[in-house]
Amino acid sequence: MAWKTNDAESLRSSDEQKRQKKIKLAIYITIFVVFQIIVITTMSLTVMKVKTPRFRLGNINVQSFESVLSTPSFDTKFTTQIKIKNSANWGSYKFNAANVTFQYQGTTVAEINIAKGKAGWLSTIKRNAEVTLSSTAITNSNLGTELSSGVLTLNSVGRLNGKVAIMFIMKKKKAANMNCTIAFDVAAKTLKSLQCK
Repeated sequence: MAWKTNDAESLRSSDEQKRQKKIKLAIYITIFVVFQIIVITTMSLTVMKVKTPRFRLGNINVQSFESVLSTPSFDTKFTTQIKIKNSANWGSYKFNAANVTFQYQGTTVAEINIAKGKAGWLSTIKRNAEVTLSSTAITNSNLGTELSSGVLTLNSVGRLNGKVAIMFIMKKKKAANMNCTIAFDVAAKTLKSLQCK
């Protein structure tokens, strides 16, 4: 009888150990699955989330500014930087060639070309540009009034089309728009303000 009791106890003990192992295994699997869900959710909300890069003008250094109130007309030359800011994405931004147009009340007074390129992940690229503006294309405007007020306001607009590549596996199309307002001080022949949206 003692042998049978010991056998029954050892069987129960063995079954209890197996049950404990199965419970531990189930707990480990559950912890692993929950951890994976947390990692995937975090990745999709941060690293894998694609944001639109920013496309802006940098500092403007006026080299020359001439205006004639009687005509009315203006000619100006300045240097600036074109900034493509990809600092919010965990992947590079490859963009196509594009143009930046400088306008006075909707009339184009200058245009510069942007060569295609790539902004690395979490970074900003800057390209130097030289711009020459001329009012020869402007007709029927209140340019004379604006020049006599002492402030000449222009806009720069542009659009970059490209793709953000996240971790070499996912590519998403993103278009970055430039819309900057530039104000020149006519009397001082300097930049008064630069604001980009």
